[in-house]
Amino acid sequence: MLNAADNELLTRTDGDQPMGQYFRRFWQPVALSAQLPEPDGTPLRLQVLGEKLLAFRDTQGRVGLVDPVCPHRGADLYYGRNEDCGLRCVFHGWKFDVNGKAMDLPNVSPDSNYHGEMAIKAYPTREYGGIVWAYLGPQTEASELPEVPRLEFGELPETHRYVTKKRQECNWAQAIEGALDTSHFSFLHMPAPSVPSNANPDAPADEQRLAWIRRDPMPSFSILSHDVGFVVGGARRAGGNSIYWRMAHFALPSHSTTPSTLPGENYFGYTFVPITDTACWIYTYVWNPDRPLSDEERTQLQGGHGVVAEVGPDYLPLRNKSNEYLLNRMDQKHRTFTGVHGVAEQDAMIQESQGAIADRTREHLTATDAAIVRFRRTVLAGAKALANGDPPQAPLLHESYRLRSGSWVANEGTPFEEIMKERFGDPTGRMPAART
Repeated sequence: MLNAADNELLTRTDGDQPMGQYFRRFWQPVALSAQLPEPDGTPLRLQVLGEKLLAFRDTQGRVGLVDPVCPHRGADLYYGRNEDCGLRCVFHGWKFDVNGKAMDLPNVSPDSNYHGEMAIKAYPTREYGGIVWAYLGPQTEASELPEVPRLEFGELPETHRYVTKKRQECNWAQAIEGALDTSHFSFLHMPAPSVPSNANPDAPADEQRLAWIRRDPMPSFSILSHDVGFVVGGARRAGGNSIYWRMAHFALPSHSTTPSTLPGENYFGYTFVPITDTACWIYTYVWNPDRPLSDEERTQLQGGHGVVAEVGPDYLPLRNKSNEYLLNRMDQKHRTFTGVHGVAEQDAMIQESQGAIADRTREHLTATDAAIVRFRRTVLAGAKALANGDPPQAPLLHESYRLRSGSWVANEGTPFEEIMKERFGDPTGRMPAART
């Protein structure tokens, strides 16, 4: 449970709110590179942390992220002409580059100071892993900016990754809390109770894992801190003296990884970005460090698979709150616990059902909520520290974001740190830099 003041602090990211200022000290995904497919193409309207902005790709392929309001008469630059390394307002021809600097002011006297001083607000951008990232924090020299976090999927060839996003109609915090709450898998993503839950030792790995998870709705949790967040491990009994571990990462301010991957399988991760206080984008990425993703896998992901939602051209999930997630009560009775198709859609249904902003003062937490409690303490402490003049250090540790999580079967009694070493070769799942 949180008190009302801390719940307000956790969830409010618009304007000058402390959590919003905290987010702005980290690079934020603001678009998929695929949404700006060509130089001098159509600008892209977007909103992040409550701020309405405009993105465009210039003639040289650089991405600008600017205030969409022309400073002359307030016209919307979305309707501007993207030409010759700048965005030109169609009202009176004022033109601005990706840095916000005025390039041409046709109706301004040649001796006016406007030519040297006029500018619109612009934020630095980088492209990494098929995503456009922006730094929305205090303006500084480019050489003084932190680096984009080196999430592993972005270091791999494009053939080894799949990147997408979906919009979710709830506050960012309850969305990421859903990702960190790995105990809910025993119900939310399960077959209907009428389906047998025995684990056949000769069954495929997927079937065995589901059976172990379903049999034990109360895993015991261990948490290891690292320099940009923490990793949580949930332990359930498997066959005999074996324990089935599922590990998930949290990395500041809003990155997470999924807990099911076994060696050789694809890895999944997300980044949660507030649009407003009542909506967020969930950037989702799938990667395999050892091989390219197959055409079959890409087709499967495009149609929605696991934590990747099936979305339309606007990246809105096809099964959403407006159509009750196409909930099928007969499926719920006989086939799946929820009657909703898709792990991502099942997550969205529950998270959005908590309200646009969950009221955490009404909660009654249990031991299985250990990762939720740690997450809240971590980000609340960071936002409070920044408000007191102590900026976060994690943005400077970009190499520490190269993290993996997944699942593992080990002997009962093996410490969590040893589990991580067995599975990943590192006690917190941090991977070395990719070879070039």
